[in-house]
Amino acid sequence: MIKAILVFNNNGKPRISKFYQHYAEDLQQQIIRETFLLVSKRDENVCNFLEGGSLIGGADYRLIYRHYATLYFVFCVDSSESELGILDLIQVFVETLDKCFENVCELDLIFHVEKVHNILNEVVMGGM
Repeated sequence: MIKAILVFNNNGKPRISKFYQHYAEDLQQQIIRETFLLVSKRDENVCNFLEGGSLIGGADYRLIYRHYATLYFVFCVDSSESELGILDLIQVFVETLDKCFENVCELDLIFHVEKVHNILNEVVMGGM
């Protein structure tokens, strides 16, 4: 099951955050920071899967991410999800954004938040 979807830029500024499990607002911010630190320090030539941080569930959870231009797309999932399936889902989500915004960029995510969340809700429903 998908626990959270996070999109942030190279500086760690969140552009999209959607949690499918209740976390307090301050804990959500800590999760976003920890996830950014874990993902951003990795080299480009390493695997796109890593164990979740201590805040998001530890060893039972995985962070699966793709880095496109200035944005990181990160899905936090439990161990029942297929890593390759989630990578494909990230690709489908980005391609859908690209079709809707014609060469999507970070500014599209900032100025069209509702449209992006509607697209995300069509791709992922309730963490499934």
